[in-house]
Amino acid sequence: MQASDIENAALMERLERTIPSMDLGDAETLLREAKQIFDKHGVVFFLRQGTCLGAVRDHALIPWDDDLDLGSIIDMHGFTEDAIEPTVESFRAIDCYVEVHREGLYTTVKIMKYRIRIDWQCYRVVKGTIAHYPGVPFPIRLFEELSEVEFNGDKYLVPHPPEEYLRFKYGPNWETPKQAGYEKDVLDAMPRGSVPGRAGWLKQFLAVHFSTNQSARLLVLDRNDDPVTGARVLIAGMNRSRTNRQGYANFYLPEADTYAVAVTANGCEEVLYEEALAPGSTYVYRPDVAKSAGRYFVLTQE
Repeated sequence: MQASDIENAALMERLERTIPSMDLGDAETLLREAKQIFDKHGVVFFLRQGTCLGAVRDHALIPWDDDLDLGSIIDMHGFTEDAIEPTVESFRAIDCYVEVHREGLYTTVKIMKYRIRIDWQCYRVVKGTIAHYPGVPFPIRLFEELSEVEFNGDKYLVPHPPEEYLRFKYGPNWETPKQAGYEKDVLDAMPRGSVPGRAGWLKQFLAVHFSTNQSARLLVLDRNDDPVTGARVLIAGMNRSRTNRQGYANFYLPEADTYAVAVTANGCEEVLYEEALAPGSTYVYRPDVAKSAGRYFVLTQE
């Protein structure tokens, strides 16, 4: 008996929040099935993020990775928005659970089978860039001509040149495997400011001061649960702020989504690479004395 959409949606959310390592055999099988579907529909796709990193650096999937990262670019390589739905239906025909989420900078297609997730990002080009999570604006020239790599028993496409793409995403030390701590490398390699296509500083300023529908707050506490004044809060690809005397930082937040957050308090910085945030909400940050890197979905609501 097949699971219902409600059960699959709950499983998808649980996998996204707990981030378990993939079964590599099942992941390789699902990647081959995905390639067959994309090829059937003439969809040009490339390996991106951790999947690209594993293919280029290790010639294999990264053992501790939690999903397969694929990408296509709307209105490039013959791919259009109209191709998404028939491709999605082909995934559903092989018993994949699929969710489609449309946002200004991209359409995200979440695909799940064998308890393995595919994150297929269909990017829109904005001011000569496409935006990779957590807000890295990649120049479109890296995707105009794609490179071919031998991987998973077949040939797959990756950005060109792949080494430059991986430096953009993971920083200069991308060739050194890191199970935890790479998140800071990603944020350190990102350019300052907001991603092209996102709101500029004036709109963000007005939203923070006059609209709870496009802003949120973070209360930063220390190890004794006391509020921290002057702590720095970064919403990656979006904005920077500081906490007030009561320990609260106010920041622009356009919509409910997953964001990367960096908190610097009392001389220590922690990168929370994936946090679910929504406008109008107040969240609480507490450091963990036993773990200063690799935490996910740890912010609580006040």
